[in-house]
Amino acid sequence: MNIVAGIIACEIGFWVVLALGLVARYPLRMPGVSRVLLLCVPLLDVALLSLITWDLLANGASADFTHGLGAVYLGFTVAFGHQIIQRVDAWFAYRFAGGPVPDTPPKAGPGRVRFEWTQWLRMLLCAGITTVVLGGIVILVGDSARTAELLGWVARIWIVAAVWLIGWPVWVTMSHIGRASPARAPRA
Repeated sequence: MNIVAGIIACEIGFWVVLALGLVARYPLRMPGVSRVLLLCVPLLDVALLSLITWDLLANGASADFTHGLGAVYLGFTVAFGHQIIQRVDAWFAYRFAGGPVPDTPPKAGPGRVRFEWTQWLRMLLCAGITTVVLGGIVILVGDSARTAELLGWVARIWIVAAVWLIGWPVWVTMSHIGRASPARAPRA
C-alpha cells in the first residue's frame, strides 16, 4: 500500500468514523457508542504514522513527496481535527437534532482578528507537529540520503506558516486597525 492510498484511506476513515459517531449520538441516542467512535479518530493518525515509518524502515524506501505529505496531514489532523469535529457536530445537532444554530466565525472586528490569530496558532501547532514527526522519522531511519526529502518538507510547512501569518492574522489585524482609527479632519 503506498502512502497516498494511506492518506486517502485515513481521510475517508475520518469522515466515516465522524459520521457514524454523530449518527450514534443524535438519531440513535447512543452517546457512549458515539464517544467510543469519536475516540477512534486519532487511531487513524497512528495508522498513517505507522505506515509512513514502516515504509521507510521495513521496506528500505527512500522518502519521497508522499512521506512528507503524510506527515503534514498528520500535523493538520492533530492541530485542526478537534475543531473540525466540533463544527461538524454543531452543524449536525442543528440540522438533525434541533440544536441551536452553529456559531460562525465573526466577519469583522476584534472577534475576526482574534479568530485569525487563533487559527494561525493552530497552524503553528501543525507545523510543530509536522517538524517533530519528520525529525523523528529522520532520526529513526538514520540515513540522511534516504530521508533528505523530509527535510524539504520541514522548510515547506514553515513557509506555509509564514505566508498564513502575513496573509491572514497580520492582514486582518492591519485592516481592523485601519478601520478602527478615527478619520482625520481635513486641514483648512
